[in-house]
Parts: sequence; structure tokens; C-alpha cells
Amino acid sequence: MFTGQTSNIAHIFHPREGQDRLAHSDRECQMSRMTTIRSICVYCGSSPGSDPSFMEAATAFGKILAHAGVGLVYGGGSRGMMGALSKSVDDHGGRVVGVIPEFLRARELAFAGAHELIVTNDMHERKQIMFERADAFVALPGGIGTLEELVEQLTWSQLGRHRKPVVLASINGFWEPLIELLDHMKTLGFIHSELSFEYLIANKVEDILPTLRESAERQAVADREGEPKVIEKL
Repeated sequence: MFTGQTSNIAHIFHPREGQDRLAHSDRECQMSRMTTIRSICVYCGSSPGSDPSFMEAATAFGKILAHAGVGLVYGGGSRGMMGALSKSVDDHGGRVVGVIPEFLRARELAFAGAHELIVTNDMHERKQIMFERADAFVALPGGIGTLEELVEQLTWSQLGRHRKPVVLASINGFWEPLIELLDHMKTLGFIHSELSFEYLIANKVEDILPTLRESAERQAVADREGEPKVIEKL
């Protein structure tokens, strides 16, 4: 479990400094105080995948984020779906925050157009910062790394460490095998009712942001009605 300490960050670059004055802080990322989605962490592949609809979805979602004024927090690369997503956000006037470990900086070609590029010492630090900078999480199609990052957020949610909404963007049914596996785990008693957690499903790109906003509003209403708070700082 992370301690929440990020003092060992290797570098923080602001290649677009002066063009964007949006303030970002840990305080702004706390779900108990939020009524809107200001920044979204998106997990997706560093490869394009074999289905053209995946790259199309990444590009379309980047445009949606930019036009909605919602910032992107992502893995910092410029290849594959990650590159299509970040470039689309930037092309349409949105804010991009990339978080990438030093050893992947050359391999995944860190996105030079990021408004803020954070280069970390390792993967753990990367994931911690991505968590802190985001109000919600979206998993587009991807590989093992995308799966690992998604499952980690679902695990933390199940353990009551955060209530930030998590959406599985199941483009062309991409996440259906995982959804079936989660249902299988529930049926066999490995996901207990007292440890329930919510994950959201969006089958179309245009449904992702409305689904997140609806979830955030439900949580805000629950908070106002006095439901117990969970610890949100990992």
C-alpha cells in the first residue's frame, strides 16, 4: 500500500508553462469534496491494437475531454492509444498531464506536448501520482499494464481506500471477459457482499463522461446525506 509520499519524484517538467494556469492539488482530488469531474486518469495501451476502433475511441475521447474542460492524466507516452489520446486532447485545446518513469521515457517516447510531464523513479511512484491527480479513472482497451492499473484501482475501492468512480470503457466488448470473470468471482464467494465495490461500464465513448458525472453526483448526494466517509489518501 502506498504511503502517499511523493517526495522522491525525479523530475517535473512544464513544457507548456505559461499557456495553462489551472491549479491542481491533492485537496482538489478528494471525492468527498467534489461535485464535478475536473481531471480523469485514463489507462490504455501503448500499442494501437488490431482493431481500428480502439485508436478511434482514444482520439474521440481526447476531443470529448478537451471540449468539456476536463484534464487528462495518463502514462505520458506518445505511442499507440496513449499517443492518440494525448495528442487529441492537446489538438483540441485541453490540458495534458503525463506521468512516466525514467526507464520508459525513451521507450514509450514521452509526449512533448504535455502541459506537465512528471518523470518518476519507478512504477509505484507513477501510479501514486496518477491517483492523486485524478478525480476518476477510465480504462480504455490495453494490455497487461492497463489491466494491472485498473485492477489496482478496483482493489483499493473494494478495500475502502477511495470512492473515485472507475469506468471500464468496453469498446467493441473489450472488457467483457474481465466483467465475466468478476461475476464468476462473486458467484464463487471471493468477492463478498460486505466488501462490494462499484465499477461502471460504458460501451460507447460518448457515454464515458456522463457515466462518471452521474456517479460523482450520486456520491456527492450520499455525502450530503451523511454516509460514512472512507479514507481517500493512500
